[in-house]
Parts: sequence; structure tokens; C-alpha cells
Amino acid sequence: MLRWPNSLARWRLAWLALPWLLAGCAQDSQLGYYWQGLRGHLALMQAARPLPAWIADDATPAALRERLELAQRARTFAVNTLHLPDNASYRRYADLGRPAAVWNVVAAPPDALTLHRWCFPLTGCIGYRGYFTEAGAQAQARALAAQGLEVSVYGVPAYSTLGYLNWLGGDPLLSTFVHWPEGDFVRLMFHELAHQVVYAEGDTPFNESFATAVERVGGALWLSHHASAAVQAADRASQARRTQFRQLTRATRARLAEIYAQKSASALTSQALEAMKSEAMQDFRTRYAALRAQWLAAAPQAAPTLAGYDRWVAQANNAAFAAQAAYDGWADAFEALLRREGNDWPRFYDAVRKMAALPAAQRLQALCALQPAAPKEFACVPHPNPSPPPAGP
Repeated sequence: MLRWPNSLARWRLAWLALPWLLAGCAQDSQLGYYWQGLRGHLALMQAARPLPAWIADDATPAALRERLELAQRARTFAVNTLHLPDNASYRRYADLGRPAAVWNVVAAPPDALTLHRWCFPLTGCIGYRGYFTEAGAQAQARALAAQGLEVSVYGVPAYSTLGYLNWLGGDPLLSTFVHWPEGDFVRLMFHELAHQVVYAEGDTPFNESFATAVERVGGALWLSHHASAAVQAADRASQARRTQFRQLTRATRARLAEIYAQKSASALTSQALEAMKSEAMQDFRTRYAALRAQWLAAAPQAAPTLAGYDRWVAQANNAAFAAQAAYDGWADAFEALLRREGNDWPRFYDAVRKMAALPAAQRLQALCALQPAAPKEFACVPHPNPSPPPAGP
């Protein structure tokens, strides 16, 4: 982590870095965007209090107190078992009084699964732009749609400041996810902490897939050692649904990628592409409806938990599919790397840091070697002398 010699330098970092850390900026209304990012984050930080203060407060509801006590245990587990950073993050809690911490905007062309990107000095180029109000995100979405892009807006329960602001109190636990099912709750905490371990500038799929791998493996370890049998059973059912949905969306992304590749090769007219794309999307929704019916037949009580899937499917477009790919496209590669390093977390992190330091083309080659069945949109190609991914010490 960077060390800053005095408070003036620290505040200068906060002023300059926050908009880049939280999402990104476009050329229009930069100062307004910077201001909403700084103001939004500082308001969040001001609302946060140490977990012991919330736990000791008689006004704290019992359910929240129990969850904050669980958070303390999971935070210790993150340090001692997963070797995630032992710092100020997730040792405070804030009630935001809104459903999301920020709202992200993502966009993609109508004939590609390539995210529109915004570029900054600290984080490189990022495929999303975040707002502390949904209205701000929707306004940006309308501007991008007017340029002919497909756009998706989604609420984000938490974000990472990459460890740069731990001196200011770190990233807090938030009301936006504190009452999630136990498995999802601890996984999100592990995911955001992982961003403080390794960050490859300008490579969103690498960064998010790494954090997703940490959350998956770390969450499974937590549940197996600390959760009740009932919690483990409910999580297995939830994860099974998530895996099936991921398989469906991956298959649809692969189908769309093939269609768009034909257009790039000038083998399709615009009208033919639109017809094939429409057919692929309709097939996706039909297959989801069948999957949803299967889920409800097996577990009718799961109906309330399917609302998020329903919304995603109803609004799915190139931007939504491309954003999803960025979050889990390389997760299998990182899980394979962890196994290769003997499930030794420090060695694993060292190997990931070495990969992050590689030039982009070599980093892609290393990931492809770890995950031969990578999504087509990641463009893995045979290499005559493939280099193995860098090992830990």
C-alpha cells in the first residue's frame, strides 16, 4: 500500500483518487462526476461506526447485532485462514437507508460483447462507471444509449477502494448486504478484501475473476467450518441455482459471440445479424423460464429469491452479458492456480501478483493455459510454445 507522509497528501489522494477508484469518468461534466463521487463516499464514511459500538448499543436490533458479531468472526477468519489483509476495512458498519451503495452503468455495442471503457491514471481503463444516486446513473445511461450503445444499470451492494483509504477508516460493512444469507454475506466481504491484495491496472476481467475465485473458495471454507447444517444446505441449493444460471448465460454469450464474429467477417448483413441475435435472446429467455420452473418445482419456498434473476433476464443485453463475463470469466483459472499452489494462500497471491505484472498479452496466455475451456469472448488461441503461468515462491 502507498504510504503518505502527511494529512494534506492524504486528503489530496482522496480528492484525486476517489472517482477513479469507485468507477470512472467520461469527458463530459468531469468535475460534477468527481464531486458526486467524493461527496458520496465521504457521506458513507461518516455514517460508519465501529462494530463494537453498534454491538454494545441497546438500540441495535438483535438480528443486526448477531450479524455484526458474525462479521467480526468472518473478518478474523479472512485474516487467519485466507490471509486477506488485516486492516481497518470491514470493522465498521453504516446504515445507508438505500438499496445499493452505488449504481453502475455498463455499455456495449449492439454487435459485440465488448464493454465501453473509461480510463484513469490509478486504475487504468474500467468497463463501468459508478454513481451514488440511481438518477445519476440513469442519466448517464440515456446519454450512452443516444450514442447507439446497449446499456445496463445495476445496483452494487459494496465497492472497494483497493486499500488506499484504510487510513480513513477503510471500507465499511453496509446495510445493503448485511442481512444477506450467511454464505453470500461472507463471500462478498472476502471478494472486496481480495481487491486489496492484487489489482492489475486496466484489466477488469482479471481483477473481478480473481476476487470471485477467492470468494468462492473462501466462502466454501467458511461454511464448512462455521455454519450450521441448515445454513450449509440452503447455500448449496442457492449455489446450485447460481451454477445452472451461469451455465445458461455462458452458453448464450458463446452463441452471441459466434454471431458477432460472423458479422465482423462480413458474412452477415445487419438484418441477418439482428434476426439471429433476436432468436438467440428469445431462446435464452425460453430456457430460463424452463429452468425457473424446475427450481420452483424442487423448492417452492425459493420464489422470493428469484426476483433478481427475473429482472436480469428481462433486461439482458450485450452490456449485461459482457459485465457478467468480467466478473466470473476467469474464475476457474484462478481456482486452478490455487490448487496448483497446494491451496497455500500466500503462494497463490504471490503467483497472481506475478501474473498481474505481466504484459497484457502474456497475462492472457497464462490465464488461457490455466483455463483451456475459457469463454470465447476472451479470445484464447493456440500458442506453439505456451508459457506456464508464473508460480509462487
